[in-house]
Amino acid sequence: MINFFNVVGLFIMKFLDESGRIMILFYKTLVLTFRPPFDVRNLLKQIEEVGVKSIPVVLITGAFTGMVLALQSYTGFKRFNAEAFVGTVVALSMTRELGPVLSGLMVSGRIGSAMAAELGTMQVTEQIDALYTLATNPIKYLIVPRFLAALIVMPILTVFADVVGILGGYMVSVKLLGSNPTVYLRRTYDYLDLEDIYIGLLKACIFGMIIATIGCYQGFNTQGGAEGVGKATTRAVVMSSLLILIANYFITAMFF
Repeated sequence: MINFFNVVGLFIMKFLDESGRIMILFYKTLVLTFRPPFDVRNLLKQIEEVGVKSIPVVLITGAFTGMVLALQSYTGFKRFNAEAFVGTVVALSMTRELGPVLSGLMVSGRIGSAMAAELGTMQVTEQIDALYTLATNPIKYLIVPRFLAALIVMPILTVFADVVGILGGYMVSVKLLGSNPTVYLRRTYDYLDLEDIYIGLLKACIFGMIIATIGCYQGFNTQGGAEGVGKATTRAVVMSSLLILIANYFITAMFF
């Protein structure tokens, strides 16, 4: 019994210590974000890496999510003669939940892991220590551009996912299943509010901050050479994905 409480206590202490370190890094990043100098070139480079190169995977994910959602909704609603509401379900589901969440998970797998691997390699090869000797703040130079890039591009990627998801649902519902196109568009327009879109974009901003913070934190705390880089990459993807799902619940509960 004593061993059980020891294990639980150690787990809680480790969890609190890890959470505190992440919050301290997040706070330092926020503070340094508004302090000059501002490295615009590095920011644009990270925007290209995080945003532009993530567009194909986000578009494919959004399109097929909208298509399968329309297919499943049509099949279920047909039992109740409610096929006219397929467009409403697709639009609300994409803008409120599936667009930001799936975009966040895909970017987490692609970019969160890349951030952890890149910074982790710099850590184990002592390149980050070299920045200190050059009187350069590693958080300002390495983390802030990645943080801002994720914060900026995640809402944009979410908009892309929402649009192609709704279009994919339209193509399946109207072209494949024979729904009335006017009814589909009218139902979508009538029941989709700007609040649904705004809250989805807010979620995307928070998910972007989570991805950048966790990825950079794991990279900065990498130990153990190449094996440590692999472990840090895995932890970055798992932690950011879990935090995205957890944060999504609390944001949804707060606004809906």
